[in-house]
Amino acid sequence: MIDLHSHILPGIDDGAKDLDVALEMARIAVADGIRTMACTPHIYPGMYMNDAAGIEQARAQLQAALDERGIALQLVVGADVHLVPGLLDGLRTGRVPTLHGSRYLLLEPSHTTPPPRLEESVFNLVAAGYTPVITHPERLTWVENHYPVFVRLIAQGAWMQVTAGALTGVFGRRAKYWADKFLIDGHTHILATDAHSAGRRLPQLSPALEVVERLVGAQECTRLVVHRPQAILDNLAPALTPALPPATTRAGWLRRLLPGFGHTP
Repeated sequence: MIDLHSHILPGIDDGAKDLDVALEMARIAVADGIRTMACTPHIYPGMYMNDAAGIEQARAQLQAALDERGIALQLVVGADVHLVPGLLDGLRTGRVPTLHGSRYLLLEPSHTTPPPRLEESVFNLVAAGYTPVITHPERLTWVENHYPVFVRLIAQGAWMQVTAGALTGVFGRRAKYWADKFLIDGHTHILATDAHSAGRRLPQLSPALEVVERLVGAQECTRLVVHRPQAILDNLAPALTPALPPATTRAGWLRRLLPGFGHTP
């Protein structure tokens, strides 16, 4: 499996605090069947002043430590990029890294407030040749009243990344509700761990895949953690990646799967 969102690099954001934690996270990931992981620390001016050069240096150091210990995890570069002024210029100059040098980038909106001109910003990124992958929309506090915004972003060319732990209830009932809805509606392109530690927010995908298989089938499990992530690493155009399942309108079937579906908690 491929995990394209993690905070495994030690000591550069709110993820792994040191090398020992990073190594333990890597062991957990490998035991779960993850073979490739993107190192995606926050880039947030004023708080996390990371850039492509520093992230690559930290990735190379951690990869060397993994190789020395025989931990079979391949690391690639990325970043959890906050939507701030100058983002497009940062991408064009190479200061802000995309996922493995591809056209895809992880884009993190504000957790608490709908960003002004979000749709315009995404449109500009897509028009410039990039594919923003919106991180954990199911966990944003403003998703309740703005779900159609995410649907429109997908129509513009953005992708959605749901957090594995949200599907298993790690982030509570509310996040699980919206994670299930994004998935069942056909609005989830990839599943990722967004791992920050070896504890509560650990790098595991398998438990969430049990939920995915129950809701949308085994084939979509493979697409979420193998086929589409590999297409990103291979820099394939979105039109060439494995298709999303069509959104269903069979309300009765949904209610059998999700009691109370359609009623925001």
